[in-house]
Amino acid sequence: MADGAMMTDVQFTPEGNPRAFRDALGRFATGVTLVTCATPGGPMGFLANSFAAVSLDPPLVLWSPAKSSSRFAHFAEARHYAIHVLEAAHADWLPRFARGGAGFDGLPHAVGAEGVPLIDSALARFDCVQHAAHDGGDHLIIVGRVLSAAYRDGAPLVFSQGAYGRFSGGL
Repeated sequence: MADGAMMTDVQFTPEGNPRAFRDALGRFATGVTLVTCATPGGPMGFLANSFAAVSLDPPLVLWSPAKSSSRFAHFAEARHYAIHVLEAAHADWLPRFARGGAGFDGLPHAVGAEGVPLIDSALARFDCVQHAAHDGGDHLIIVGRVLSAAYRDGAPLVFSQGAYGRFSGGL
């Protein structure tokens, strides 16, 4: 291990200690995405760090919204949605898309062919149609077939151990 550091002897069963399980999972740094869809009430966004590539052929990605979220039903039922990889400069958007936040009010965005809100300033965007959905305990695993994608250079917004930050690059 780096600099002689040793893993501490914290052993547990996830069912018996959900906080320790969450803390252990938090050691895996992730990017931050904003998943968007159209709803009868207007555009909706969902912050998620549960995003992963599944397949290149066919092009599939997944994300996992919490079933306890007040926005869950909209995303579980959405046929079309977009996953936006956020840039470090988007950190001020986090409260906007948290519970009770302003959402899309005053936020410039475009609307795609399927009515999905699109944010052009994202580092990457994956325009998806729902391919499959699977029960994932307290989350739903949504697999999307990527219909189109775009990206640009920039520094990603990163989440690790309960905090947001930026990746400084290289070792």
